[in-house]
Amino acid sequence: MILPGHAHTVGPADGRLVDLGIIRMRVLAAGDAVTGRAFTLAEFTGDEGPWSVPHVHRGMEESFFVLDGEFTFRVGDDEVTAGPNSYVLVPRQTPHVLAAGPGGGRCLCLMVPGGHEDMFFELGDLGFDSLRDPEIRAAISARYDSVPV
Repeated sequence: MILPGHAHTVGPADGRLVDLGIIRMRVLAAGDAVTGRAFTLAEFTGDEGPWSVPHVHRGMEESFFVLDGEFTFRVGDDEVTAGPNSYVLVPRQTPHVLAAGPGGGRCLCLMVPGGHEDMFFELGDLGFDSLRDPEIRAAISARYDSVPV
């Protein structure tokens, strides 16, 4: 964990990158060494279309701050359209999925508590577009708090 009195910085070309097919993840703050797994902050950039399969987190809140583009979020029974400078919080135990509009988009994602980035690292190793493959997601969801619904 970062010691008090010391900054954790990530430059524009820094951070661990993961190519997940339709989206790319750049980790800004995560893990035992940086946040003590208290939270994960990542930037996601991607193409038009759904970025995941509908899923639920039982013990994690996930929130999104839209930087570029327009997104449609399905959160429980609500459908929310969010553009630049919009914020969407997905409470734990709430099914959700997001899709980027024409031209794709970019957003910050805050996951509390942290550790969820490990699922993305594993999915990145499993091949192109594994993030949206329900069978692959179901196979690894037991290890991560991201259960397809």
